[in-house]
Parts: sequence; C-alpha cells; structure tokens
Amino acid sequence: MVVLVDHTGDPIGVQDKADVHGLSTPRHLAFSCHVVDERGRLLVTRRALEKRTWPGVWTNSFCGHPAPGETLEDAVRRRAAFELGLSVDHITCAIPDFAYVARDASGIEENEHCPVFIARATSSLTPNPAEVAQTQWTTAAELTSAIDSAPWAFSPWMVEHFPELAPHLAEHIAEAGLND
Repeated sequence: MVVLVDHTGDPIGVQDKADVHGLSTPRHLAFSCHVVDERGRLLVTRRALEKRTWPGVWTNSFCGHPAPGETLEDAVRRRAAFELGLSVDHITCAIPDFAYVARDASGIEENEHCPVFIARATSSLTPNPAEVAQTQWTTAAELTSAIDSAPWAFSPWMVEHFPELAPHLAEHIAEAGLND
C-alpha cells in the first residue's frame, strides 16, 4: 500500500501500490535517498532493466514508498536493506517538500511528493538484482557534470532535485566527519 497525499503532502488515503502507478497516477508519498560512504563519496545506482518505470536509468542511491504508518526514516532504512543490502545511519531530510510529475517512455506517470534524504553507509553493498543493475561511487561534482552532459541517462526526479541537493551533500559530509 502507498500513502496518497494532497498537493501539500498531507495524507488523504491509501491505495494498493500495484494499482497506483499508471497513465494517470494520483499524488502519493515517496522518498529518494542519496548515500555517502566513509570517504565522502556518493552512491548512484542504475535501475534494473526489470523495473516497471525508468528501467536502466541512473539515479540516486535508492527510492521507495513508506507504508501507511511507517516513518520516512524507517522506510529509508528498510529500502536501503532491501535494494542494496545496506545499513545506513545519519539519515537527514535535505529537501522535505520536493515533488514532481514525470512520464516514462511506456506512458506510466509518476506523481510523487518525494522528500529527498541523505544517509551514511555503515555496511558493504549487496545489491538486489531485481532492483539495481549497477552501482557506482562518485563525487557530487562528477555527478553534476554527468547530469549536465547527459540528463537523459538519469531519472527525471534526480535531474530535477540534484542542483538543490548538492549544497546539502557538502554540509552532510562535513557534519558526519567524512572526507570529501
């Protein structure tokens, strides 16, 4: 089940996840998370080719939908473990009011109130192949350059939120005592 929200992100109901994504998707609650490691590097992932929406594109570390009654921080921990076999801490909501609407090549629409988080990796990666085709550790500067050069290779939500996120990444890395 996913949480349906109004234009301000306030919950207004729930709907089965399998039924919510389609040609006319109601606004629902999601999240994106960017993971940094002990060296201050940023993890990007390439979505599995089996994914229903935006298969094969590069994106933030992982995304998900909180279950009804689940906190966003708990959902971040759950999806980190499920998608990447990863434990995380220092979870920070960097962009609480991010929302977007986008349509992929198959016609499926995303319509999400999607707070953007930053978290620190505390274990090694074991990606779930049904979710993640590839992983890459990079820097914010390298990722900015790649997005600017080839935005079509990245998820639309990351292309849209990353310019606002970049300064928060630097703060998060400094506050966590990580090397950049």
